[in-house]
Amino acid sequence: MKKLLFFLPFYLFTFLPIHADEGMWTLYNLPNAVYEQMKGYGYSLPYEKLYQADDAIMKAVVNFSGYCSGVVVSPDGLVFTNHHCGFESIRSHSTVEHDYMLNGFYAKTFEDELPNKDMFVSFMVEQKDITDSLMAHGFEQMTSERQSVFLDSIENVMSKDVKANDSTLRLEIKPFYEGNRYFATTYRDFTDLRLVFAIPKSMGKFGGETDNWMWPRQTCDFSVFRIYADPKTNGPAAYSKDNVPYHPQHWARISNEGYKDGDFSMTMGYPGSTSRYLSSFGIQERYVQNAVRAQVRGVKQEVMKRHMDGSEAVRIKYDSKYAQSSNYWKNSIGMNKCIDSIGLIQQKQQFEARLQQWLRETGYMEGKLDFALTERLYKQRMEVMEAYMLWYETFRRTDELSTRALRVHNGASPVGHGKRQHINFKDNSETFDFDTDREILGTLLSNYRYQTKDKSILPECFKTIDQKFGGDCQAYADYLYSKSKLMKKKARVYPNKKSFMKDPGVKFGLDITETMQNLRSEMQKINDSIDIQEHYLCAAKLRMEEDMPHYSDANFTMRLSYGQVKEYNLGGRPSGWQTKAPSMVAKMKKGDSIEDYKVEPEMISLLEGAGQMPLCFLTTNDITGGNSGSPMFDAKNRLIGLAFDGNWDSLSSDIFFDSQLARCIGVDIRYVLFMMDKWGHADRLLDEMRNEE
Repeated sequence: MKKLLFFLPFYLFTFLPIHADEGMWTLYNLPNAVYEQMKGYGYSLPYEKLYQADDAIMKAVVNFSGYCSGVVVSPDGLVFTNHHCGFESIRSHSTVEHDYMLNGFYAKTFEDELPNKDMFVSFMVEQKDITDSLMAHGFEQMTSERQSVFLDSIENVMSKDVKANDSTLRLEIKPFYEGNRYFATTYRDFTDLRLVFAIPKSMGKFGGETDNWMWPRQTCDFSVFRIYADPKTNGPAAYSKDNVPYHPQHWARISNEGYKDGDFSMTMGYPGSTSRYLSSFGIQERYVQNAVRAQVRGVKQEVMKRHMDGSEAVRIKYDSKYAQSSNYWKNSIGMNKCIDSIGLIQQKQQFEARLQQWLRETGYMEGKLDFALTERLYKQRMEVMEAYMLWYETFRRTDELSTRALRVHNGASPVGHGKRQHINFKDNSETFDFDTDREILGTLLSNYRYQTKDKSILPECFKTIDQKFGGDCQAYADYLYSKSKLMKKKARVYPNKKSFMKDPGVKFGLDITETMQNLRSEMQKINDSIDIQEHYLCAAKLRMEEDMPHYSDANFTMRLSYGQVKEYNLGGRPSGWQTKAPSMVAKMKKGDSIEDYKVEPEMISLLEGAGQMPLCFLTTNDITGGNSGSPMFDAKNRLIGLAFDGNWDSLSSDIFFDSQLARCIGVDIRYVLFMMDKWGHADRLLDEMRNEE
């Protein structure tokens, strides 16, 4: 449900004094005070070069496939993003005979560049505030359900108007400032995106889980794609062998000058989600969610890793899945560690006490914001939320049978008529391993039973496990995988036949669906009331601090973050702000004992010959999930690196930004070019990026 309960005057969010580098700022309405602070840090170009001019740098920045960010770096549509953002593309093109994950990939000609299904890049064309227009239609007086319907209808109308002028555009409406404002953003999507260059995983994911979220880093986290377009219009087009490289209006220039400690740094990208207005009660709930996520994923990943280590074919299939799972497994662990170490819940409670005092003195939000009610609501939802998280991490996107079993009862569209009406499952056996997946399911079922506090809410399938399989969850999982039609090649089930519910996989899907629906139903009784209180809390904070800067939480729209190249200090130990080649060579030589540091011998030789080449660096830029692949620019809008991670000591930054500890980790663009040159010998790409407008 799209949320908007009330509005605050927009002047609260503009022309405010800036007290910290924190912030993920929208560009079209960038406060003058933010721009002035950027100039104070060294930014040397007029504001128009950020958003309005024909060569504004935002025109080179893209949403990469809906989960990462990227930047166009050539007149022929080359796009840089992170290696881990291109991971699934690299994996999907890999085979045991041609393992691009292990050996890397370089397309020496345009014809060699590899197309990718379901991948795209989006360019933001325009953004505008439509709040006043909504208000003119009585939006504030509508119920939340009516607001949601009305917003959908407005989005449809505005989208049609946009497409009438340019059929290649799309428009979406999203809430900002916790639903106090609504912005309409117009995009142009290109869906023919081809893989051009990838270094071996040993370098693109160097350090693996050992170094993930950590500093110092030496990971060469980049991959290269190309946008293809209609040869007649230079506009978006579905994949065709006749498409040609896209010629962008503007692209980012690369700096070989580097940077130094204290220099200006700016990122642009698509941060996914932050919750920095969240109440102390919401943080407590987040803590529990993190604990559940870490526990279940840890169990699942142990099974995956064992099977991956035993087979190259399995490793290729699960490399991307394992990386996706482990990334936020470690993030959840680190976030809870930070919540504890900085006493975040206590800090939030102290702020809320000051806010309550201000509310009593001013009478603002009287009869609306109720902290005692908020606490009761969260306590009421906590156990249900914990149970739902356990369900979600156990059954959603964990194994192929659970995925198919859920799809049968949740959104699958039957084809055909009458008793011949059926649900199809394509043969995607290249994406999973039968034995690995069935052990994952058996292990997670056993873990689910053990971790569930209230056994009365266990899915019905556990009665079957006890009655027919003597409580052996793995035996039940083996039975499902061997007997259910869902796992047969070219799987097809018939909802209108009596045999439908006799299929054990279909019955399993119904059992876990019913549990999911029951848990969701319980939460839905409380969700709206909690949302209302969180909205009121946000509004009260903004009003009390109206002389301070406030930006909207991330929502996967384009944002700017400014800062400086800078180390941090933890317990009297300076972190350093840059790593160089010798530090990586030292780790590489530990490869026999630490698997994540193991590389090919030629990589050791390359780095030994690289002298003091910079590898990665730290800045004070604000970063979260979705920012991966975001370009890092210098004071002249020149590309100096790609953002790829945050640091372990500030993993609570999604809910609290600690300016003393929070850092963005980026891969130096000179390191990227070095690998393209010395390892890849990608002369045609390097020459392409040297072209001028």
